[in-house]
Amino acid sequence: MNSLLVLCRPRSLAVKNAFLRPGAGGRRRSIIMAVLGLLLFVGIFVLSCRVLLHFQSIAGLGDLLARLLLSMILLTFFSLLIFSNIIAALSNLYLSKDLELIHASPAMTEEVFLSRAFQTVMDSSWMLAVFGIPVFMAYAYVFRPGPLYYITLVHLSMTLVLIAAATGIIITMVLVHIFPAQGARDFVAFLGVLMGIGIYVLFRFMKPERLVNPDTFFTVAQYLNALSAPRSPFLPTQWVADSLWICLKGIEDRSFLHEAFLAWSTAGAAGAVSLWISSCIYFEGFSKSQEAKKRRHGAGMLLDGLASAASKIFGSEAGAVAAKEIRVFFRDNTQWSQLLLLGALVAVYLYNFSVLPLDMSPIRVDFFQNQLAFLNLALAGLVLAAVSARFVFPAVSSEGEAYWIIRSSPLKVRCFLWAKFFIYLVPLLILGETLVIATNRIMDASFLMKGITAVTMVLMVNGITAMGIGLGAIYPDFRHQNIAQVATGFGGMTYMILSAMFVFVTVVLEAGPIYILFMAKVRNASITHLQFLFITTSFMGVIFLTALAVYLPMKAGMKELEQ
Repeated sequence: MNSLLVLCRPRSLAVKNAFLRPGAGGRRRSIIMAVLGLLLFVGIFVLSCRVLLHFQSIAGLGDLLARLLLSMILLTFFSLLIFSNIIAALSNLYLSKDLELIHASPAMTEEVFLSRAFQTVMDSSWMLAVFGIPVFMAYAYVFRPGPLYYITLVHLSMTLVLIAAATGIIITMVLVHIFPAQGARDFVAFLGVLMGIGIYVLFRFMKPERLVNPDTFFTVAQYLNALSAPRSPFLPTQWVADSLWICLKGIEDRSFLHEAFLAWSTAGAAGAVSLWISSCIYFEGFSKSQEAKKRRHGAGMLLDGLASAASKIFGSEAGAVAAKEIRVFFRDNTQWSQLLLLGALVAVYLYNFSVLPLDMSPIRVDFFQNQLAFLNLALAGLVLAAVSARFVFPAVSSEGEAYWIIRSSPLKVRCFLWAKFFIYLVPLLILGETLVIATNRIMDASFLMKGITAVTMVLMVNGITAMGIGLGAIYPDFRHQNIAQVATGFGGMTYMILSAMFVFVTVVLEAGPIYILFMAKVRNASITHLQFLFITTSFMGVIFLTALAVYLPMKAGMKELEQ
């Protein structure tokens, strides 16, 4: 036990120093983070309350829809937790730089595994607290439960976190054991495909398109039965959802204690199984991960071609940075393998819109299609912000302690940052335009809406990318043990919140002008001078906001790195 505490002590000291000894700059960061986090919390809480109150206004179906939504939320969180634990376990158990020193110490393998498993749980479960608490508090606000609801929420949420962590760690250990380091590319490809299939199965399991199409069912009983599709006695999320619902409604049911015991016994069994499996295959998998991997001739030629093209496009100095960025990105399996998952997410994203029953909407089809196309602009912007937090924000920190080479070279900080900006701008622009154009085509939006959303996405991508590079330069971590952890710190959270606000303000500024333009086209009416002035001012405001989002973070990042 003493050895385990010693192994966990560095992480606990880092957290303690971050909160108790932050210094002047750290206190300022904490205040900013608290304010931004509070705004995000309030926004999610208000939105959840409005949805639940709308459900309550539906006679006969309100409680059923609220319960179904609770099951879907828990199932989604649980699936995301499993995936997050797989990625975190791969980094903490096999790829962290300090593992060679730790395994060379007198500590037992089980102690090393337990300490890293604890770090994995901490790294991957914060998302449930940040995004889950306001949703569950919204349920408490609408249904007004007793104290038992809050107690149940706390201890059963812990069971979901433990079960997901054990599941993710077991999957990682088994896959690393099956696929040796020489076949690392095959391993990460399989991992990406597995995650893509898992997300698709989860989405199909929910079958959300049926919730808006009661006409496909012959009787009310069949419709109500279909609404409860995500229920299964074998899902831990269903045990938690049933227990929380009993507390929300104040129902007296003995199954409450049975499901709580089932959840905790499953969490304990999952932890024991993961520890047993680690004693059999963990150290062997770690040894395999230290082997050098072969470079395939075809992949090497492709990588050399991309690097050479980047050098010619960006010039000698910035081209060197761009070429190095391309090589490092594709040589790190933990980086480029996530592109496979990104492809699966894009496919599910587009599928989501393809199954919408637009013809059943009580609103005019053409108006509803264009309304969804405009709202999709905000959703696509948030997706890009999340992707940028994982890839763009850590771009400066990825230099590591070798950053001294950049500073001691003739390369200026300005050129260094702008090279980073442009090398990430291109793929994000392709991703953003794909989401917007493909979705608009699926929903058959008007030509006007297609043009406005495509141009707005270009502006959004510029702002999101510049904020990622600039804030990454303001809050760099050149001594990181794992590049995936860079985005989970104060700087990463600040970037996520600010980029979400940037997307939200952009959409709000364009909402009024787009409505005026669309209604004028529908009614075949001309635009008044006052409306034209409002439209021009709003679009100029979007351009000005984008210019600020590009200029201010990049300037502040340059100043911070130069100091």
